[in-house]
Amino acid sequence: MKRPEHSSAFSAFGSPKAKVLVLGQNGPLPADFTAQARSFSIEHVSPALLVQQEITRRTPHGQQAEAALSRGSAVPDQVLLAVFRKWFWARKPDAGFLLEGFPATLLQAKVFDEWLETRGENLSAVFVLADASAHVVTHYRTQGLLTGATRAAA
Repeated sequence: MKRPEHSSAFSAFGSPKAKVLVLGQNGPLPADFTAQARSFSIEHVSPALLVQQEITRRTPHGQQAEAALSRGSAVPDQVLLAVFRKWFWARKPDAGFLLEGFPATLLQAKVFDEWLETRGENLSAVFVLADASAHVVTHYRTQGLLTGATRAAA
């Protein structure tokens, strides 16, 4: 379903139920962007945060992630998806969120879309950082969800 483009990055945060993705992981988000999300009590989540929580708790997924990171490898998709699946299904369905850096791959995007569809939820907006995957950007552009860039895309 195509949605109209928003005139401002902040218009995506029109309510505490806003569901916003920020694709890419090119440093911290602009302060005004995160402040706007906080003003609506929207949960700010990132792969680094969730993975670190799993590592700290010494869960099996945390141990797998820690092993990969200690080898200098990325956290495997199946581990990252499992960690996000746990977060996604534990949250209240009507609660808003700001996901930063997830989904990072087309596989993650398609799985995340299935979770949203299963719960009858829709994304409010998708923003792009300079280092976002072109496949993921195209995926959300095709859905009419791409709102714009928080920084100039490369």
